[in-house]
Amino acid sequence: MSTTLPATAEPVLVSKKSSVSAGSAAETPARSTAGTGRQLATLAGRWGWRLFKPVLVIGLFLAFWELAPRFGLVDQIFLPPFSTVVQRGDELIRNGQLWDNTSASLGRSLVGFAIAVACAVPVGVAIAWYKPVADFVNPLLELFRNTAALALLPVFILILGIGETSKVAIVVYAGFFPILLNTISGVRSVDPLLIKSAVSLGFSPLRLFQKVILPAAVPTIFTGIRMAASASILVLIATEMSGARAGLGYLITAAQQNFQIPDMYVGIVAIAIVGLVYNAVLVAIERRLTRWRPQSDR
Repeated sequence: MSTTLPATAEPVLVSKKSSVSAGSAAETPARSTAGTGRQLATLAGRWGWRLFKPVLVIGLFLAFWELAPRFGLVDQIFLPPFSTVVQRGDELIRNGQLWDNTSASLGRSLVGFAIAVACAVPVGVAIAWYKPVADFVNPLLELFRNTAALALLPVFILILGIGETSKVAIVVYAGFFPILLNTISGVRSVDPLLIKSAVSLGFSPLRLFQKVILPAAVPTIFTGIRMAASASILVLIATEMSGARAGLGYLITAAQQNFQIPDMYVGIVAIAIVGLVYNAVLVAIERRLTRWRPQSDR
């Protein structure tokens, strides 16, 4: 006796499989979207906290600066409230005095800093890579790197005069040695295995420097460059205080001598802002040149 299956059995089975597949297909994008959303939220929270911390610290400092003179913790004559300094800074911006002095300092520091980088990096590579050069230069290097730049300021003025040349030269001297020493350290710390591998692949000396040594040494070199930027600004300001007719150092000294205390603090704040901008630009360039490094190492 033969048994006949109902005609609707197979379509019902197929319908169930189709519904399961459709449900899975619908859940997969939903899960993917939810996972991506959580990752973006976590990343946004992390970056938000990173940005919030420095803003909070600076905000607390400025609040203390504003409130301390107003509540009599310090004399307003010698430390005016931050709002007073901001108001005076706006006036100096409007009359062009702040920009004239800032541009004078920026011009000197950028020229001197660029010359220091252009000279120190090749010399550092040569000292690190060629032992005869290192043996010949090291005694002179040890002598001058322990001599403070400001101690040589009278020498620069006597030889180069009191004009722009001596100011740029002192910036070059102040920025040269941090870059030089970090370049030497960076080149010498390159993994020898990387160098041997590149040589075994037939890299020429020039290609070895371009593709292996310099990329590996860039982080250390940029540490020296950032140190040199800070040192060059500080030395330049000190130089402008002693003999200049324009510049942030001149603005601070002239304001202090004329007892224009808010103007003095405007100059100090301007120096801090210039230093922050310098550092931010250098950090951005360093990250651009070291994209191959893990994010946590930058």
